[in-house]
Amino acid sequence: MKIHLLAVGVRMPDWIKAGYSEYAKRLPRECAFNLVEIPAGRREANADVARALREEGERLLAAVPTGSRLIALDEHGQEWSTVELAQQMSGWLQEGRDISLLVGGPDGLAAPCRARADRLWSLSRLTLPHLLVRVVVAEQIYRAWSLLHNHPYHRA
Repeated sequence: MKIHLLAVGVRMPDWIKAGYSEYAKRLPRECAFNLVEIPAGRREANADVARALREEGERLLAAVPTGSRLIALDEHGQEWSTVELAQQMSGWLQEGRDISLLVGGPDGLAAPCRARADRLWSLSRLTLPHLLVRVVVAEQIYRAWSLLHNHPYHRA
């Protein structure tokens, strides 16, 4: 199984790249983590935000690998504890399908992305910067994996 993190934005600060990479490299090949960066829509002065959001959504959906389970990160999604995420991951591993996690840009996720998703996942009731979501998701996926494999990283 591969986990594809399809995220809007291509020029991330070094600390975001380092944070994401640190957790992604810890995961074994059985659940390899693959980042696919999607160019953001243009947001200049007097930009049409709805158009930018629509374009981002189209690019995100076009990048979803065929046959993968689609999970959209959205503020209205279901919140999972670490244990619940580990249970989700266990099911994903048993199913054997790739997982695609969609992360929107600064204005969120386009409605067609949410509509096509198999699940909506909310990381928190807090509003998080879209670039930070990469690091949080990578860490939580690694934490869930460590919980499933009795690795000492998760100490609950």
